[in-house]
Amino acid sequence: MIWTLIILVLAIALYMFGFKMFKLDGKKASTMGVLMHKGINAIAAILMAGCVCRLVMPVYLTQTNPAILQEMVSAMQAQQEEAKNRIVRDYVAKHADEMVGNAPIAGNVNAKKTIFLWSDYSCPYCRRVHGDLMRVLAERDDVRLVLKNFSIHGPLSDAPAKAVIAAKIQDNAKAAALDKLLMDKEYYKQEDLKDQAKLPEIIEANVMKLAKEAGLDTKKLAEDMKGKVVSNELRNVRDLAQRFEINGTPYLIIGDKAFPGAIPYGRIIDALK
Repeated sequence: MIWTLIILVLAIALYMFGFKMFKLDGKKASTMGVLMHKGINAIAAILMAGCVCRLVMPVYLTQTNPAILQEMVSAMQAQQEEAKNRIVRDYVAKHADEMVGNAPIAGNVNAKKTIFLWSDYSCPYCRRVHGDLMRVLAERDDVRLVLKNFSIHGPLSDAPAKAVIAAKIQDNAKAAALDKLLMDKEYYKQEDLKDQAKLPEIIEANVMKLAKEAGLDTKKLAEDMKGKVVSNELRNVRDLAQRFEINGTPYLIIGDKAFPGAIPYGRIIDALK
C-alpha cells in the first residue's frame, strides 16, 4: 500500500511537471519533443489510474460489493475441481483394473458402476458416509464399492485396514462383512487410548474378535496381514492418494468424478447417473 501511494505521488508530479524536462517554445517546439511530452503524460496517466484502482478496488470488493469476491472464489474452486476431475477421469479410464487390485469389494463384484472409497475406520465422517453407501448397495445391484483403506491415524487405523485387505485373501464377502462390522461397531474404547504403548496390541485384538464374528480364520488372517498382498495394496492406496491429491477421508471417486468429504445419499445417486 505504501509503495502504491509513493508511485501515485510520483505519477502526479510527472504528469504536472514532466513538460519541464523539455525546452518547448511554442511554434519552435520540435516534433520529437512534443511526442516525448505526450508519451510521458500517457505513462503518468496510466500509473495514476493503476494506483487509484489499486487503492479503491480492495475497498470496493470488501465493503461495497463483497459478493464479487464470493463469485471469484466459487469460480476458482470450480476450475480447480474440474482440473482434478480431469486427472481422475484420464487415469481411471486407463487404470481402473489396477486401482481395484487387491482391494476388498462390497456389493456386486461384477457390477458395471464402480465407486472407489478412500476411508479410515477411525474417521467419524467415514462412518457417516458408510451408512449411505450401504443403502445404495442394498438398493442397487449395478454398483460396487471398492475399498481403498487409507491408514492415516497410526495404531487406530493400521490393524483394521490391514485386516480387511487380508480378509479378501480368504473370501471377499467376508472381507466386506468385516468392513461393515468395523464401521458399525466401536473397535476401541476411550480408555484404550491411555496406554499408547499397548494400543496397537489392543486394537489388533479387538479387530480379531470382529474378524471371528465375520467368519474369518483369525490365525491365517494375522499371518496374511504381514504379507506382501497387504503391503502392496497399502502402497497402492498411498500412491493413488498422492496422485489424486487426497489429503483426508472420506474421498470418493464415482464414475469419473472426485468427491472429497462425506457426501449425502442423494448426491451419490446423482453421481451414479
